[in-house]
Amino acid sequence: MVVLGSTGSIGKNALKIAKKFKVKIEALSCGKNIALINEQIKVFKPKKVAILDPNDLNALEPLGAKVFVGLEGIDTMIEECVSNLVINAIVGVAGLRASFKSLQTNKKLALANKESLVSAGHLLDISQITPIDSEHFGLWALLQNKALKPKSLIISASGGAFRDTPLELIPIQNAQNALKHPNWSMGSKITIDSASMVNKLFEILETYWLFGASLKIDALIERSSIVHALVEFEDNSIIVHLASADMQLPISYAINPKLASLSASIKPLDLYALSAIKFEPISMERYTLWRYKDLLLENPKLGVVLNASNEVAIEKFLNKEIAFGGLIKTISQALESYAKTPFKLSNLDEVLALDKEVRERFGNVARV
Repeated sequence: MVVLGSTGSIGKNALKIAKKFKVKIEALSCGKNIALINEQIKVFKPKKVAILDPNDLNALEPLGAKVFVGLEGIDTMIEECVSNLVINAIVGVAGLRASFKSLQTNKKLALANKESLVSAGHLLDISQITPIDSEHFGLWALLQNKALKPKSLIISASGGAFRDTPLELIPIQNAQNALKHPNWSMGSKITIDSASMVNKLFEILETYWLFGASLKIDALIERSSIVHALVEFEDNSIIVHLASADMQLPISYAINPKLASLSASIKPLDLYALSAIKFEPISMERYTLWRYKDLLLENPKLGVVLNASNEVAIEKFLNKEIAFGGLIKTISQALESYAKTPFKLSNLDEVLALDKEVRERFGNVARV
């Protein structure tokens, strides 16, 4: 298989599962962590390697692997690969082209890059996509019972770093505090997205494209991160998916469902600890961006605007140019300004053109 973004949290876990399942790695790609990909090359001996920056070529130790550079290089590498599975764990809209190229070359796409579905779900062949996400894996597992007719799909949120911060202090929070997730350790972008609830807006849109627009879609807060998804059926019964908070579960099913079902990749749950589970509504007073959930479901192509404004706001936030309130304000202004715009977005170029337009308009945000 091919692992794009192999040095990130998802990529590293994917390689662990590949080793466990004895799956050969044909190609790897990374952003800036050349030291780690050099170690991965020694262990997995890929035939092809892609890096983002040509300035890192001198530090790369490909050990005979063919080297590709930049986003176009990743596209070419995917075209040349014979593997039928691509794991796309590239962070941000940079992973969008790789998703398109994987599907265009008739490969199955195990997708951890949320931005692909958020920005272009209407253009992707969903039948060839397996989401690498605890919430969507949970929904998939719950929907396997065809005898029950689903009515609503519900995903869970941890609440992020500011779930207990006094409301008046949230706008002045900095990136250092936003990165202190109470439950898990992942990349900086997804951790900040968890604090702002943008991550759950992304997952709401992913649910829309993956499982159909006809069902009611919602989310709630469950602090332990043990409950991942709930499905309410027409008979008013609800089935819940619970599992240890470990991304190796959805990754293992994306790589080899049969092997995944026959062996455990996560720790068993302590059923006596489940009494701590409590469901809470997502407060729009605390998570002000959550008020756009219905707008996004009514006009899901607004996902391009959500993602682009979020990426430029996070860059400013991490660079200490704005506080958390400035991040929220930037995204809000972008969504409000495009809320009534009819989008055609009939191909990838149009999606990327809108993405660029939003970045240019909202890249210069005021200090808050």
